[in-house]
Amino acid sequence: MGFKCGIVGLPNVGKSTLFNALTKTAAAQAANYPFCTIEPNVGDVAVPEPRLLRLAEFAKSSEIVPARMQFVDIAGLVRGASKGEGLGNQFLANIREVDAVLYVLRCFDDGDITHVEGRVDPIADFETVETELMIADLESLEKRRTNLAKKATGGDKEAKTVLPLIDLALDLLQEGQPARRAQIGKDDAKAWRGLQLLTQKPVLFVANVDEGSAASGNDYSRAVEARAAEENAGVVAIAAKIEEELAQLDEDEQVEYLATLGLEEPGLNRLIREGFKLLGLQTFFTAGPKEARAWTIRAGATAPQAAGVIHTDFERGFIRAETISYDDYLACNGETGAKEAGKMRLEGKEYLVRDGDVMMFRFNA
Repeated sequence: MGFKCGIVGLPNVGKSTLFNALTKTAAAQAANYPFCTIEPNVGDVAVPEPRLLRLAEFAKSSEIVPARMQFVDIAGLVRGASKGEGLGNQFLANIREVDAVLYVLRCFDDGDITHVEGRVDPIADFETVETELMIADLESLEKRRTNLAKKATGGDKEAKTVLPLIDLALDLLQEGQPARRAQIGKDDAKAWRGLQLLTQKPVLFVANVDEGSAASGNDYSRAVEARAAEENAGVVAIAAKIEEELAQLDEDEQVEYLATLGLEEPGLNRLIREGFKLLGLQTFFTAGPKEARAWTIRAGATAPQAAGVIHTDFERGFIRAETISYDDYLACNGETGAKEAGKMRLEGKEYLVRDGDVMMFRFNA
């Protein structure tokens, strides 16, 4: 199950530097000129999960397999992208393919790194990108509405369902608000997602600060925090240059380097966790002598749906799930102790998997 977060922003705000650190590679060319990222670079990143390491200790697992997320480094946008300026059309098409948007905003002063608009103003940067996405959504919806209105008049059931959603989105966008602010009922959720609007995707603000502000932030990042609160969005302050340097160090060297900066963990750990949370994801585990593995599911997934993440046959032939909570697994010194203590539960098809469940599935082949 792949989940993609798109790294989005103006040129020269630190997107590619952040991507390089995330993937621990130099796959994205980080250079001081616009459009250095011509094709979207995609990197798989392990989700930091201390619980998995503890489970592996108790299960004496030979292999540890973490959950993974994908991050996509998307070419920098410039004003007028919705009209095709710069790499506008490609930029917009790449955003449509991701599940969530990480707005990377420049929150540092550096005369050696040129800002495409000649100033450092993270809020203005955000508004430039957001405006271009809203304009693109408006134009897309206006083109579709005429045809759908004709179909709805002719009695087309699907058109009658979709047309009110298009009108709702148009009303918001014409008021200068992103489509994600719409209140959509469960019955309309699938049709709403089907509109594939750029501004309906969940967003996370990433304030890229200078090295000296990594621990406490700065005035720029505090302005981003305030704007994120208005948007009901999360925010992570991170120094991409530090993260890129950390990515080249081994674990002991990282701990020492972080201590000198007054940091407890890499900012990337916080960023990945926030991205996980943004997408409404949670983790369940399988653990045994062969391997301990973290699996990713949507919050609210049922036991058969969780089984299907491992293999589609598990979902089709699902019988029951043997389930132990993470805390009980540790408190009872593993699976055997949990069973003896009566802490293993047999859950059926209606069970909603909880974050941290340790599971084994029974199924008909």
